[in-house]
Amino acid sequence: MAQEYKLKGISSLDLKNGEKREVEVDGIEGGKVLLAKMNNKTHAMSANCTHYGAPLKNGVLTPDGRLTCPWHGACFNLATGDVEDAPALDPLAKFDILEKNGGVYIKGEEATIKASRRSLNHKCSPQGPEKVVIVGGGSGTVGTIQALRENGYKSPITIISREPYLPIDRTKLSKALMKDVSKLLLRPEDYYTSAGIEKVTDEVTSVDFSKKSVSTKSGKSYPYTKLVLASGGTPKKLPLPGFKELNKIFVLRTIQDVEAILSAVGDGKKKIVIIGSSFIGMEVGNTLSKENDVTIVGMEKQPMERVMGEEVGKIFRGLIEKNGVKFRMEAGVDKATPSKSKSEDVGAIHLKDGSVLDADLVVLGVGVAPATEYLKESDDVKLMDDGSLKCNELFEVEGLKDVYAIGDISTYPYHGPGGNGSLTRIEHWDVAQNAGRSVGLHIAQPTSKPKSFIPVFWSALGSQLRYCGNTVNGWDDLILKGQPDEGKFAAYYAKGDEVVAVASMQMDPIMTMCAELMRRGKMASKSELQSGVNPLELSLPAEVKI
Repeated sequence: MAQEYKLKGISSLDLKNGEKREVEVDGIEGGKVLLAKMNNKTHAMSANCTHYGAPLKNGVLTPDGRLTCPWHGACFNLATGDVEDAPALDPLAKFDILEKNGGVYIKGEEATIKASRRSLNHKCSPQGPEKVVIVGGGSGTVGTIQALRENGYKSPITIISREPYLPIDRTKLSKALMKDVSKLLLRPEDYYTSAGIEKVTDEVTSVDFSKKSVSTKSGKSYPYTKLVLASGGTPKKLPLPGFKELNKIFVLRTIQDVEAILSAVGDGKKKIVIIGSSFIGMEVGNTLSKENDVTIVGMEKQPMERVMGEEVGKIFRGLIEKNGVKFRMEAGVDKATPSKSKSEDVGAIHLKDGSVLDADLVVLGVGVAPATEYLKESDDVKLMDDGSLKCNELFEVEGLKDVYAIGDISTYPYHGPGGNGSLTRIEHWDVAQNAGRSVGLHIAQPTSKPKSFIPVFWSALGSQLRYCGNTVNGWDDLILKGQPDEGKFAAYYAKGDEVVAVASMQMDPIMTMCAELMRRGKMASKSELQSGVNPLELSLPAEVKI
C-alpha cells in the first residue's frame, strides 16, 4: 500500500534545472531516492542503477530527459523511469512528490523504495499467427525479448540455445569465475513463464530461409515469422602441437568452462599459464592470481596494446602485476607438452624463444569467432570473411527477409565518431543487448527507427575500466589525462582531430559524459582537449546526431 514518506534534510523543491540530489527517506532504513530537475519539473525516482547498483547522483542527466549510469552506460527515461539503454533490465521506480508543512514528501511503497527499482509486468498469454524464434541465449537475446514484450508484442517467442540454462550475466564468468547459476541468471525462470517465452535446450544445425524454419540437432523444426540470430562467439583455440591432444587446456565461455577451470585449480597453489593478453586473459589471470602462480603470455609489447595503446596497456599491466601476475610479452607460443607425472595432462608451454613455462593448467584467451557454423551450408546467405553476417542499421541481415543478426555474429554500419557508416563487428556485452533492444522494438513496431547508441564496455583489471566509442577506422593519437601512475586516468583516442573512443579508470562519470557527447556529435576534439577543455564542463544539446 502506497503511503507518504518525508524526505530528510530538504524543506522545499529548490533544485535548479539539470541538478540531481540524493536524499534519505525518513522512516525507511537505508531508503533513498534521487531528485532530478529538468525543464522546470522535479522528478523523484530510485537512487541506484538497476544493473549493478551505481549511485545515479553521479550519473549524467541530459536535456532530452535521459539519466545515464556513471559505471556501465545504462540509461533511463527521466519521465517514466523506463530503460532506454543496456545493460540495465529493470526500470527505475518513480514517485509522486508533494510539498506540505515545510517539508517534501514522496508517495510510494516501502518495498519499492528499498528495492530501488520497479518490478516489470511482462505477463503474456501468447497468441496469433506470428512467431519470433531467437537462436542463442546471451545478452542480445535478453535485450530482444524484453523489448518485444515491453513494446506490446503478444505473439509466441521461442529461444533455442545449446546452453542448458536460461540467459546469464556472462561478464561475471571471466571477471569473477562465478559458477552458481542462481547468481548468474539475468532473469529467474518464472519471468519467462509469466512472459510466455519458451526456452528450448538444443543446438541449431541449419535454417531454411525460404520455408522460414529452424532445424536442430534433436531432429525438431521450429517455424518462424521473424528470426533473430544471436548465437554469439566460439572461443578460438591454438592449432599448435599438444593443444588438441592434452587435457587441462581450457577456454572460457560457459558455466561448464568455469567449473572445469575451478576443478583443475582445486585448492590453489597451481602454476597457471594464460595465453593471450586480451580482456578475457587479463580478467581471468587477475582472478586466479590470489592463490596461484599465474603467468600471462602475450604477443604485443604491452597487454591489449592493439586496442588500448602501449601507454595504457602498461597501466593495466602494472595493476595486475601488483596482484602477483607475471607477464611474458612479445612472446610467441611454440607448443604444449605433457606433464611428467600424468602424460594426458599439460605440463608445460614452450615459447618460440626456447623458454619453458611449467603449467598445471592453461587458459586460452585468444579471441572468439562468430558462431555461425549452422549457416555455412546455406545457399541463401553469404557469410563475411570472418564468418559474421552483414547487416544494416536495423540489424536486418543483407539479402534475407525477416531475419536479424545481433551480437558477436553481426557486422553493421557504425555511425559514431570516426565511423562514417563503416562496417564493424563489436564483441561487447552491452552492444549485443542494445542491438537486441533495437530489433525487439522494430519487430513490435515496424516503423521504428534504428536505435542510436554508442558502444560501451567495461573490465575488471585491478581497477574498473570504462570505455566508450569504437576505433573501426583506427586511431593515430592518444591524449592521456589524470594520474596514470596511480591508475587514475582518462584516455582519449583520436583519428586526426576527432576523438573516436574514450577509456577511463577512477574518473567517473567521464566515460558516460563522453558517450552522451558522442551521441550528439559534440564530443570535444583532440585540439580542444590539448588546450585544456574538460568534457565534464561541456553542455549537452538535446538533439541526437547519430
